[in-house]
Amino acid sequence: MRLTAEAADAGKRLDHFLHERLPEFSRSRIQEWIKAGHVLVEGRAERPSRILRGGESIEVEPAAPPPLDATPEEIPLAILYEDADVVAVDKPAGMVVHAGAGIHSGTLVNALLHRYGALSGVGGALRPGIVHRLDRFTSGVLLVAKNDAAHHALAAQFSGRQVEKVYLALVHGVVKQETGRIERPIARDPVRRTRMTARLAGGRAAWSEYRVVRRFAGFTLLEVRIGTGRTHQIRVHLASIGHPVAGDALYGAPKTAGRGRYFLHAHRIRFRQPTTGEQITVVSPLPEELDAWLQAL
Repeated sequence: MRLTAEAADAGKRLDHFLHERLPEFSRSRIQEWIKAGHVLVEGRAERPSRILRGGESIEVEPAAPPPLDATPEEIPLAILYEDADVVAVDKPAGMVVHAGAGIHSGTLVNALLHRYGALSGVGGALRPGIVHRLDRFTSGVLLVAKNDAAHHALAAQFSGRQVEKVYLALVHGVVKQETGRIERPIARDPVRRTRMTARLAGGRAAWSEYRVVRRFAGFTLLEVRIGTGRTHQIRVHLASIGHPVAGDALYGAPKTAGRGRYFLHAHRIRFRQPTTGEQITVVSPLPEELDAWLQAL
């Protein structure tokens, strides 16, 4: 790919400039390209911190990412429920579920492999046992399949919308109605590729229902039930009605100094045990940092 730095790009770092022009690639991956000599500025290899003057001709030869590998790591795990088929983990905010671009260790999968050795292989070598996901800074209950039969059974329940998923979300503003339903399709934001949007006519169908739990000055605590599991669904839907999740700067909330996360917690999940068919309900209590957030209000 050939790019040209404009006058308005003067003063920008090379890696920042490329991330702006190529938002579909992570900054860490772009930095790897630069360090490996896959980016030339006026025909010369440069450092990621190279400051542009404007007018430079830049050649980029995208390289395949290094192969990812899910390896066991000794990382503490909080288990909320476990039987022969299923494990329900209490995922902390900040932990990524499985390896991806720029993240190769410290994931939930790394911790699970250390604890259990082997899990369901349906999701592939990088996602053993993973039936569904939570965003990195969303905490709470997440189901993991121990074997392939359990994985297929749970996946069928998720796709058939038979799994009840309930979240707690603190949002900005006064939510006027005590209950409500948001039914808007969700698609990738064509401008900011790290975001999703509910403002386009196209996209994947999604619905979220909410109930007011408690009201504070300038904030409302909601219980949110989702029938679909789209990327960033609750965050996108609540922002679309003018009530972004507290601390979620990606979707319009003011940055919350010192919090290190947004206020979204996977509080409860109900599913059928894959072998017996018994209804199982697992509850994740509100983490200390979110409880302290509410106490401060």
